[in-house]
Amino acid sequence: MQAQQIPSQLSSARGLIDRMKNLIAQIAKFGIVGVIAAVMDFGILNIFVATLHMNATAAGTISFCLSLIFNYLASMKFVFVHRDDMARWMEMAIFIFSAVVGLLINFAILWAATEVLLPSGAMPGDATYALYTNGGKIVATVVVAVWNFVIRKWLLDAPKDGVIDENSFSHKLGVWSLKYGK
Repeated sequence: MQAQQIPSQLSSARGLIDRMKNLIAQIAKFGIVGVIAAVMDFGILNIFVATLHMNATAAGTISFCLSLIFNYLASMKFVFVHRDDMARWMEMAIFIFSAVVGLLINFAILWAATEVLLPSGAMPGDATYALYTNGGKIVATVVVAVWNFVIRKWLLDAPKDGVIDENSFSHKLGVWSLKYGK
């Protein structure tokens, strides 16, 4: 009886290894898209702060929104697989919801970095202001990236094995979106 369990255990181990490989590849793709979006975000932020002397929170909000457009298009093309049990409008609504939460996280961290932690007297255009702005932006980028991957993986990504858990929240939300969203 124990000899019969070994092939089953090996098959389970192979399946787990394959799922981990797929997850690692997906995280890598998400990372590449995220790095490109972050470079856009940081570039736009620093152009606005350094050349236009714009407030970091306002500049960060604008740069975040512009990089988000790229992030959505690239994520849904290269990282996540559309769920057949979910309407596109719901996919976009989830993406926008996660982005709004990400924007609020981004806003709060940039605000804390430049309004709470920044030494008094530092102004937009100063090296100290730029240091605190970019330090806050790095922290915000990491926190928002983790948030985005987790929420999008949970709600947007189709199961790799094609087996849909009919009791999952994402499936129920998707079926609702197909039924009532037209």
